[in-house]
Amino acid sequence: MDLSSFLTSLGTSCVIFVLLVLLFSWLSKKPGNAVVYYPNRILKGLAPWDGGSRTRNPFAWIHEAMSASERDVISMCGLDTAVYFVFLGTVLGILVISSIVLLPVLLPVAATDDSVKSTSATTSKGTFSDFDELSMGNIRAKSPRFWAFLIAVYWVSFVTYYLLWKAYTHVSRLRAHALMSPEVKPEQFAILVRDIPPVLQGQTRKEHVDHYFETIYPGTFYKSLVVTDNKEVNKIWKELEGYKKKLAHAEAIYAESKTISKPEGARPTNRTGFLGLFGEKVDSLEYYRGKIHELIPKLESERKITLREKQQDAALVFFTNRVTAASAAQCLHAQMVDKWTVTDAPEPRQLIWANLKIKFFQRQLRQYVVYFVVALAIVFYMIPIGFISAFTTLHNLKKLLPFIKPIVNAKALKTLLEAFLPQLALIIFLALLPKFLLLLSKAEGIPSVSHAVRAASGKYFYFTVLNVFIGVTVGGTLFTTFKTIEDEPNSIVTVLANGLPGNATFFLTYVALKFFIGYGLELSRIVPLIIYHLKRKYLCKTEAELKEAWFPRDLRYGTRVPGDMLIVTIVLCYSVIAPLILPFGVAYFGLGWLILRNQALKVYVPSYESYGRMWPHMHKRILASLILYQVTMFGYFGVKKSVCAPLLIPLPILSLVFGYVCSQKFYRFFQDTALEVASHELKEIPNMDQVFRSFIPLSLRSEKNDDDQFEDALSEQAASRAGPFV
Repeated sequence: MDLSSFLTSLGTSCVIFVLLVLLFSWLSKKPGNAVVYYPNRILKGLAPWDGGSRTRNPFAWIHEAMSASERDVISMCGLDTAVYFVFLGTVLGILVISSIVLLPVLLPVAATDDSVKSTSATTSKGTFSDFDELSMGNIRAKSPRFWAFLIAVYWVSFVTYYLLWKAYTHVSRLRAHALMSPEVKPEQFAILVRDIPPVLQGQTRKEHVDHYFETIYPGTFYKSLVVTDNKEVNKIWKELEGYKKKLAHAEAIYAESKTISKPEGARPTNRTGFLGLFGEKVDSLEYYRGKIHELIPKLESERKITLREKQQDAALVFFTNRVTAASAAQCLHAQMVDKWTVTDAPEPRQLIWANLKIKFFQRQLRQYVVYFVVALAIVFYMIPIGFISAFTTLHNLKKLLPFIKPIVNAKALKTLLEAFLPQLALIIFLALLPKFLLLLSKAEGIPSVSHAVRAASGKYFYFTVLNVFIGVTVGGTLFTTFKTIEDEPNSIVTVLANGLPGNATFFLTYVALKFFIGYGLELSRIVPLIIYHLKRKYLCKTEAELKEAWFPRDLRYGTRVPGDMLIVTIVLCYSVIAPLILPFGVAYFGLGWLILRNQALKVYVPSYESYGRMWPHMHKRILASLILYQVTMFGYFGVKKSVCAPLLIPLPILSLVFGYVCSQKFYRFFQDTALEVASHELKEIPNMDQVFRSFIPLSLRSEKNDDDQFEDALSEQAASRAGPFV
């Protein structure tokens, strides 16, 4: 990539970003778009914007985002979101403080050497390689200038240690404050019990669970809810809900068709076959009502069967106070590890019910199988990633596909393709992964959505680091210097080390594309806006359908955090090799902090709350990136034959020690709830019946009075001894 292509990429990305920001400022003022740009505020009963500041100043959102407190973020979007901003602020602090020393010190040190000029006659002909003079690649082997770079490596490392320690302490306080809340939170009064041993003869499973925990916790045990296999009842319930929505839609169409000239209206019709395109044509109102009347007794019957006959070896156990529940969740209840496995209960809305029945050793086996599949996926994905990095340069594409030369040789097209083609190909390729990795994580037998998201996020992080950072670096370097390696196989280490500064240009453009285009689209919400208006005009007939069309998603930590971690890895690893990447890293996390803060306050609605449990995951991955950076620098110093290289050996060891100390000091609190935190008083006595009902799946909630349903179930239990779940 030459200088003009780089400037084109940067300039085009910047212009697109500015246009998207201006578009947001214009579109967000229109009342018809309020549900797209302010759904979080609307759902909380607040006005889309305060007063007339929005209409007078199109950039008022910047002031609002910057002036909002951490408490505002927590109240609007939950603790997990606030913890994510701690992560963004910590990384931003690391890069800003590192830049203060690295940019004014390392750039002059690198620029005043002449290694690049002396080794390449083509370097100073106005190409992008001129920037090599500002990188570590411009330093001669064995040069005393490496001492400055050695100090820089230590500076970045110690800044990272200091800010990570402060952040861990801060997030621990945030988690403690949230768990000490006087508000009643159902999950704080419950535990999840798995691997229930076989029931004794003459005893139901519920009686078995109740007797076991009432014996251990005689004064505070409330009741248990035995988990059932809800697959069939869920299927019927979803079908019933679908027909109710279709009936409401048909009724709305029928009401619209009634006019003064035609008061009887036109009754809607539909076909009963595949996707409503084939089969018999029927009256929609009568058809959907008939289906509903048919499914209601079927659902009630299946509920009774599920409660009596489809119980699993897992249960939720409830206590009358938080301290007992917190204590029970972290205690060993049985001599054998595969009996009476107890953990804290996640929120009702994030339970993965199908996974609760999976046995202990089966969960262990599933975990190892999933790890093996992920390892295979990483290895085999590295091949296409390497080819993408190698072949999506115009020079290599013209070699592979000679017939495209006349097209791509056009100056304007050539500049644009060189600027964007490799980075766009990589971004699109990576977009295919997240759902696959989340599916694998759920297959491990993980009991909650937040835990599955954390597991998928960890897989995605290692996937991106190994395939994007290492794969692109190795792939690009190997392709451009393959002939050299073929002639001298022993030179591979030298070739790769010398190629590291050159690959910084690809990643620099990649980071710029991510923050300019990515955050521009994030703020402007063009895609959700278009989809909403299309649905509103052509598909939505009821208020429920309209709300479903604009209802916002959450921050999607499973993909957002690994994407940010990849940028952390890239910027850290090239911070000393090519310090010019630091301002781009600062821009990425600075813009991210500002724009996502606006989105958290006004757009996103969390789908679950894990009370900051994502933080240890973030901390470990930042530390992993730091260790990769330190090892990379040690190898590069060694290839450059610098006497400083041995002085870098202590750094990875120090990072491992730092990680171990942090884990020992902080991690346990993120795994279990401290009893001193759980002992704080509530502002009111908890309604235990309400706490219990919050965990009942929607498909098992009867339309008649729940008390009657439970009494019926208990009566049938006493008569049949089959042990329904309550």
